[in-house]
Amino acid sequence: MSSGAWNRLRRCGTVGAPGETESGSAGTQPDKGYPGRRCAKGASGPREGDRPGAAFFPALGTEAVSVIAGSLVSPLQEFLMAATDSFSVRYQDLLDGSYDCVDRIVLNGYCPLLCSPGGFRTWWRDVYGSDDHLDEAHVMRWAGRFARRVRAMAKQGKIPILEKVSDEHMHEVAEQHRPSDANQKGLFCITIHRAPNSVWGVKSTASGSPHLERKSPPVWVNHFAFHFQDPDWGHVTFKLCPHPPFSVQVILNGHEYVARQALRQGIPFTKEGNCFTGTTQLADLDQVAETLRSASAVGPLQEVCERWFFSAVLCYLLPVAQQQMLDMRYTWSVYQLEYSRNLLFSKGRIMEEVFQSVIDRTRRVLDVGTVRTLFGRKKRPKFRRGHKAPRFEVVVERPTYDLIVFKVHCRLLTLKIYTKGDRVLRIEGTVHNAKKEFAKRYGLDHFPEISEAMRSLVERFLGVLHSVEASWVSDETLERLPEPAQVGAAKVAGLDLNRWRMRAVMMAVLSLSSEVRGFRAEHLAARVGEILGTSYTSRQAAYDLKKLRGKQLIEKVEGTRRYLAPADGLRTIMAVVLLREKVIKPILAGTVLRRRGRPPKNRDPLDRHYQVIRDEIEQILRELNIAA
Repeated sequence: MSSGAWNRLRRCGTVGAPGETESGSAGTQPDKGYPGRRCAKGASGPREGDRPGAAFFPALGTEAVSVIAGSLVSPLQEFLMAATDSFSVRYQDLLDGSYDCVDRIVLNGYCPLLCSPGGFRTWWRDVYGSDDHLDEAHVMRWAGRFARRVRAMAKQGKIPILEKVSDEHMHEVAEQHRPSDANQKGLFCITIHRAPNSVWGVKSTASGSPHLERKSPPVWVNHFAFHFQDPDWGHVTFKLCPHPPFSVQVILNGHEYVARQALRQGIPFTKEGNCFTGTTQLADLDQVAETLRSASAVGPLQEVCERWFFSAVLCYLLPVAQQQMLDMRYTWSVYQLEYSRNLLFSKGRIMEEVFQSVIDRTRRVLDVGTVRTLFGRKKRPKFRRGHKAPRFEVVVERPTYDLIVFKVHCRLLTLKIYTKGDRVLRIEGTVHNAKKEFAKRYGLDHFPEISEAMRSLVERFLGVLHSVEASWVSDETLERLPEPAQVGAAKVAGLDLNRWRMRAVMMAVLSLSSEVRGFRAEHLAARVGEILGTSYTSRQAAYDLKKLRGKQLIEKVEGTRRYLAPADGLRTIMAVVLLREKVIKPILAGTVLRRRGRPPKNRDPLDRHYQVIRDEIEQILRELNIAA
């Protein structure tokens, strides 16, 4: 970092000078998750008059021992932390503003009647009158008939059909055929790709009657993606599997929805790709984006699904009139959701320096054993079938020379930080399967709750980053750590920092702090075992966790067996680890070592600082007649 930028950071209070102390920050609230309750099933069906392509829609005393790794927080910032995350408050003087927005939305649609063997048999009888033609050949014909009708329509309407387009790139490929006129609406492209899906198969029993069961494993079949230009949502994609039970996915973009609503309200803005890079009315723009996170978002989401699906997609399987006669109703649920917090920096160079600082200070702490930098490749290495590793890791990706993505994978959740445009830093949280992550609360009517849960996860992650960066500990805390404590009615031993096992536990807690829903004793046992290289059981982990709870360094999530580290606890743990492993240990090791080899030509700045401190300590030891 240049000296000019460093001085600017100091003046605005984001980087502390030697001797300064930190006044602390508000703790983050643990995310308690959602208890499983049966959700109401909302369904939608075709409407009268639908037609293909129809348009609808405490400063520390002088005795304090401070380890400062980053910026210091002023009393005003500490007060503001109650309203927003501590990370954003820390850099607020460098920002023009920030906004939150729901980004990518993927909805699953299915007809409940077709998802059970009995329901599908009933539907088949309504279509054919009996079970006489219920066999594998007639079931397969639905996909062939659908494909011929779609190709004939596309040829007549001069709509491009792009085949063998991968699921990951179909949106980018279709964007090349998107109309330049934003007011134009309707179907503009169709892409076809193969993907596995669980479809119905028909087998004959010994008596000759048909038997229905889902094909296992899922078979690879063609999927048709219809790309529409919508007046409210912009680019909307309906991906239909033409094999029974005719499941569908709807892919939408929240930034496009906010942009179109802002234009209607006369809010000026500049937009680069999928990001707002500037506006003179950021508060008004954030207010528009907030409508997509509230309960009022359910209506527009269901409306856009009904606007195109029945009249312009499903109609190639069954005409609209026959859909109404058969009472074809679809239920919509949330499958994937991306929630982003976007920090608009005043200068792109300052943003890049802040981002690089965050990566350098936190990636080794969050997960030492699994940090990997992937240069020149966007996808992580693939594992052989049956040997796939659990998805919990920290990854630094570099898909292009000027873009770095810092990712934290937590099972079905992904948290990442990356830059957008010239001066926007995006912190994004993604749930990859809402059904598995939120139990039974994944229906479309629970969309606001899922959005709020993702907002809490993003803020928790930002709180962890801030706590790891800005670590501090007072001399009083250091004196009290070895003393016994009490957890409930039980007395527990203190923390002996001279023991390698206890320090390994603290390091493991730091690496697990990115687990936004908390970690269990077995998770800690596995991580400590990796650090120590010896056996460390869950029972030992539970005992050490109880000692940490006695010092308020971690908290137990109410009603669960999971633990979370609050902001103050993370700062204390980080400071103790830094003092022992990065300050005291290397300095004393260098002081005891008399014979040194030739220094390297290119020395790290931190090594030069260590050398200066070692030389000074040697002089002090000689003055005290301790050194030989």
